[in-house]
Amino acid sequence: MLMPRLIRKLALLFTLLFLFLSLTTNAAATTTITQQFKEAPQFYNSPECPSIDQDEIDSEAEPDGDNTIFCSEHAVHVAMTLDAAYIRGSMAAILSVLQHTSCPQNIAFHFVASASANASLLRATISSSFPYLKFRVYTFDDSSVSGLISTSIRSALDCPLNYARSYLANILPLCVRRVVYLDSDLVLVDDIAKLAATPLGEKSVLAAPEYCNANFTSYFTPTFWSNPSLSLTFADRRPCYFNTGVMVIDLDRWREGDYTTKIEEWMELQKRMRIYELGSLPPFLLVFAGDIVPVDHKWNQHGLGGDNFRGLCRDLHPGPVSLLHWSGKGKPWARLDANRPCPLDALWAPYDLLQTPFALDS
Repeated sequence: MLMPRLIRKLALLFTLLFLFLSLTTNAAATTTITQQFKEAPQFYNSPECPSIDQDEIDSEAEPDGDNTIFCSEHAVHVAMTLDAAYIRGSMAAILSVLQHTSCPQNIAFHFVASASANASLLRATISSSFPYLKFRVYTFDDSSVSGLISTSIRSALDCPLNYARSYLANILPLCVRRVVYLDSDLVLVDDIAKLAATPLGEKSVLAAPEYCNANFTSYFTPTFWSNPSLSLTFADRRPCYFNTGVMVIDLDRWREGDYTTKIEEWMELQKRMRIYELGSLPPFLLVFAGDIVPVDHKWNQHGLGGDNFRGLCRDLHPGPVSLLHWSGKGKPWARLDANRPCPLDALWAPYDLLQTPFALDS
């Protein structure tokens, strides 16, 4: 009788050991970068670009010799999240920004990485492909938001780093007053300086393309709409859906209004009663929908990754294009690698800096 029990205990032990090793291997895979990337060309300012010098830097700047551009109001400040899983998309996005702007040397990139990520490796990867890029990597403490996250319709949307955009005003230096936030699954085909210069009026906190034809009620649950104290949130507004993957944000006004706390309050309510299903987007809609400055739709041709379930191919929306955004489940690099690209993935491919095996051998 002892032998069968011993065998069962050993089998259970080996099963648990196998599961542990699988989990640790998967965790390691998300923090290491197995791909190699080519070096991008260097891009230079056109003659009409404003010069950035130390004289314009205000007293809030840190005493840092490399601080000039990171606190300059003449610079275009771009914020993006950075992680191993989406690094290939990030590299393409960076290249597209630099390639299509008249003043590439006046762009300051502010990358936000998870505190659990290998920031040194991410920094080295960016530097290797963009030796002349002006950038900083900031760490985001996952624990500050992980306890507020509710499960959504797609697990990728539950990553704490997806919520870092709500904390940019706390993460970036106080001297950064305006920033363009970009997702990692997009490319620009126009000058980002035009987007960054979007007038925000006297009191607006952010600007983004609005989509008022979208069914706004679908972004919240019947529980939300059936509760008068909640649905009245939009009583004095004309709320429209906007995609948070492309935004121009006035960080001074964000800080003054303490909008991070406002977003967190909705997330805390979501933990108590299910009022939405879509990750980090609905809290932004609850706080800002109907109060943003609308931007031309050409600055976010979104949804090219298909829906959140199957990621089917989609066409462009009618009209001009300044930015292509593969929001949704399907990502162009994954579809290209699988030899099942959508037609529009060919527009992303020229910005792909992945070093192929053939290029490595030559």
